[in-house]
Amino acid sequence: MYRQCTRCVMDTSDPQITFDADGHCNHCTQAAKLLSELPTDKEKALSLLIANIQGMGKDKPYDCIIGLSGGVDSSYLAYKAKDWNLRPLLVHVDSGWNTPESENNVVRLAEYLNAPLVRETADWEDMRDLQRAFLQSGVPNQDIPQDHLFFSVIYEQVRKHAIPCWLSGSNLAGESILPQAWGYNAMDSWHLREIHRKFGTRNLSSFKFMSLLDYLGYYCGFDESLQRFSPLNLLDYNPLEARETLKRDCGWQDYGRKHGESYFTRYFQNYYLPKRFGYDKRKAHLSSLIMSGAITRDQAIEELQRPLYVPEDLEKDETIVREKLGYSKAQWECILNLPTHPHEDYPSRHALITRISATSGIKRMFLVALFLLLRGDFSTLSKKISHKWRRRPLAGEGL
Repeated sequence: MYRQCTRCVMDTSDPQITFDADGHCNHCTQAAKLLSELPTDKEKALSLLIANIQGMGKDKPYDCIIGLSGGVDSSYLAYKAKDWNLRPLLVHVDSGWNTPESENNVVRLAEYLNAPLVRETADWEDMRDLQRAFLQSGVPNQDIPQDHLFFSVIYEQVRKHAIPCWLSGSNLAGESILPQAWGYNAMDSWHLREIHRKFGTRNLSSFKFMSLLDYLGYYCGFDESLQRFSPLNLLDYNPLEARETLKRDCGWQDYGRKHGESYFTRYFQNYYLPKRFGYDKRKAHLSSLIMSGAITRDQAIEELQRPLYVPEDLEKDETIVREKLGYSKAQWECILNLPTHPHEDYPSRHALITRISATSGIKRMFLVALFLLLRGDFSTLSKKISHKWRRRPLAGEGL
């Protein structure tokens, strides 16, 4: 039976949603909790964070790294980095789907900051084969190949330049709600490889997979030389207001919707997911904005009444996606009518990573030591052994 939250606009299109006695869903309840845990004095917390980043980056070429997609969140983060006198390395990954607006926005932000920009362009034949494999698999998160490459390239640059801080544009203001059932972790290279092994047609000669060690280092926090921060959470961040600031000061071009910087993501989120799975990601985004006070529930409901696509734009974007992936109209119709599958139908490291992430105490110490040993970071391992993990003195020793 259909049901919608009485506080946000999430509904039973999420198969895992639950409601309390007041009709509030688990998503906005969790979002409210996360928002309440933010520092009460954000200005002070932000000042301390900036000083910390600058201190960790002292005597290094860069004190932080920012992945710049050209979307509003990463663009505004880069914009603020200039105000904070940070020295970021900007990284942009072109997976083959950049819109002209995103190309403009990436260049404009790099020029505004006068910061170095690393541009990585995916091998299109590899990317296309991976994306075709994912489409044939029928899983929900079709953005995994693009997102995985993004994380892999960022982490590669972190290690290459010994960058101590990774600044993310993720934020609770617009992204506090995202149902797990609607996607899957993009950093699981085993999942990618297994789907490609079953449905791919070529060897992926140049695609940059994130290794298990990198996955453990980033996702499980085993790489203690890298600190991850989301500074937008320490601002009174409003994505709607950020767009206007970027347009005024940087010549940034608005896409008219979230994640409009990619032809594929725009089509995937606004047509493929709703048609194939009934997932309208606007509900999660709008619900996040409700919880952060950026919009009202009535405004969100009004926005949801608008069509995801006007017919002309849908036809244009579908043609771009279909032809670039190498499908005829008839073949594309077959793709859109294949059986759907949850990500759990394909092998992954989800259970392993979940168990590892939950470890603590002596078990986690052992796993971190093993990680450092396999990574070859003997200096850090030696320091941990001599300081954090040294034998405690017996009673009376040293007296």
